[in-house]
Amino acid sequence: MTIEEDLSRIALQEETLRFDAFDLSTAWVLGKLLHDLASERNLGVAIDITLHSMPVFYSALPGSTPDNSGWIRRKRNMVLRYFRSSYASTLHLQKQGKTIEDNGLSSADFAASGGSFPILVNGTGCIGAVTVSGLPQREDHNLVVEALALTLGHELHNLSLS
Repeated sequence: MTIEEDLSRIALQEETLRFDAFDLSTAWVLGKLLHDLASERNLGVAIDITLHSMPVFYSALPGSTPDNSGWIRRKRNMVLRYFRSSYASTLHLQKQGKTIEDNGLSSADFAASGGSFPILVNGTGCIGAVTVSGLPQREDHNLVVEALALTLGHELHNLSLS
């Protein structure tokens, strides 16, 4: 897929993968699902769900590293800054030929890398982010989208990036 095709599909994901309500129990269900998917596939990832400044789920699977928590923080910061997936922000920068520094952001605090997705609630907007780190950025993004689609009862084939 081209950058434009990916951005179009991610826009559909962000429009579709919205909750009517999201609470700590929902965070647990989503986090546990991500943990189970990654564990079944032997993926060495770390998983984080944060509601703005409140961490509500974290899991590091075998094969993940201490660096993953830093990547999670920086990817999540992209979502909470732009209220869109970190992969969409990354692709948008690539399309423009820019870096995060060109936007006045520090790479110490922000990562132009996929894997974090906004937790969007209908009638409210972005209340936090769900983030995976440990795989190539497109795969991190796809894993999060898969778990969101399963949690919300949406068909994955209509939403995933090829």
